[in-house]
Amino acid sequence: MPVEFLGIAATNEGSEVTARSGASFDKDYTLRLARAHEDHGWDRVLFAYGSGSPDPSPAAAYIAARTDRLQILVAHRPNVSYPTFAAKTFATLDRISDGRLAVHFITGGNDQEQRREGDFLTKDERYARTREAIQIIKKAWTSHEPFDHEGAHYRFKDFVSDTFPVQQPHPRVSFGGSSPAAYAAGGAEADIYCLWGEPLAQTAEQIESVKAAAKAAGRTDVPRIQVAFRPIIAPTEELAWEKAHATLARIKARKAGAPPSRPPVSHHHPSAEVAALPLDHPLKSPENSGSQRLLAVAASGERHDRALWTPTAAETGGAGNSTALVGTPETVAQALLDYYDLGVDILSARGYDLLDDAIDFGRQVIPLVREEVAKRDAARASSAA
Repeated sequence: MPVEFLGIAATNEGSEVTARSGASFDKDYTLRLARAHEDHGWDRVLFAYGSGSPDPSPAAAYIAARTDRLQILVAHRPNVSYPTFAAKTFATLDRISDGRLAVHFITGGNDQEQRREGDFLTKDERYARTREAIQIIKKAWTSHEPFDHEGAHYRFKDFVSDTFPVQQPHPRVSFGGSSPAAYAAGGAEADIYCLWGEPLAQTAEQIESVKAAAKAAGRTDVPRIQVAFRPIIAPTEELAWEKAHATLARIKARKAGAPPSRPPVSHHHPSAEVAALPLDHPLKSPENSGSQRLLAVAASGERHDRALWTPTAAETGGAGNSTALVGTPETVAQALLDYYDLGVDILSARGYDLLDDAIDFGRQVIPLVREEVAKRDAARASSAA
């Protein structure tokens, strides 16, 4: 099966190790980072969502108009706009990008962050609303006849859009989460189900949970699986581990010196957070299941499987994509292939120095993984013949 690589479309150079130097939306940097991904073998980039962060949709439109091949994943919280409006926004973006759009739906795993924009629902209510919103948006993307809707969270009469996406039947829907409510909603509605980087055994368990939820929802297919990591690569194993420990030291220094007032980005879902330090994310008792799982993995040991390293997750409270893969490009590529062998065919990765790491990973790791996947696919086809 084909393998795809997802990077980050950050709108400034800030990360867990580097404070940004200017405005939250740096137009030149945003374009430079996107083009670095396009030029170095990545398939798509994520425009993330945070209550105080730049709006991902116009940022995505800006990049879509200035790139040729790079696909775009836009994060969306259903509480911030009505589904009929969101459907038109995303259909327009798919037109601007000539069919390069996918949408990542964020339910929200931090009550404080959700309430910043008027969302006071409980977690389970939020999942039900997300599922209802996805259903409406899909229908708005595909229905050429007026339709009514009366649900638990949305009600309208006689809606029909005159703005339809390029992709048929519609752009792909991405979703993430690690709770039973998340599996139920995403298993039913998602084209892509996103997970954070856990050890292989736990990842296999989560994949089975997603498959079971899809079957329970009456689907005959299953969502594609995406897993996210923070690669730390260097020419030798020794240098890679030196770099890993230096990165951890930089995270600690950044935390110690970071101003307390900047609002966080969304860090509930596996590919929805931007590369800024989530300063009010609870470091010890996060609300969402994904962060709780990462902290449990970190507590069970620093190193797992071939190259998975957890102190970066522990230091940030399991906030978002925070477990690292450490080693030479060859080691990290083999570690990624271990996940591919589980059925993961979308690999999400971003380094801590966003631009340089995107280029290095694209040059040094992506070709190795693609080459090995092609060999395995050829062997599988030959065996089947």
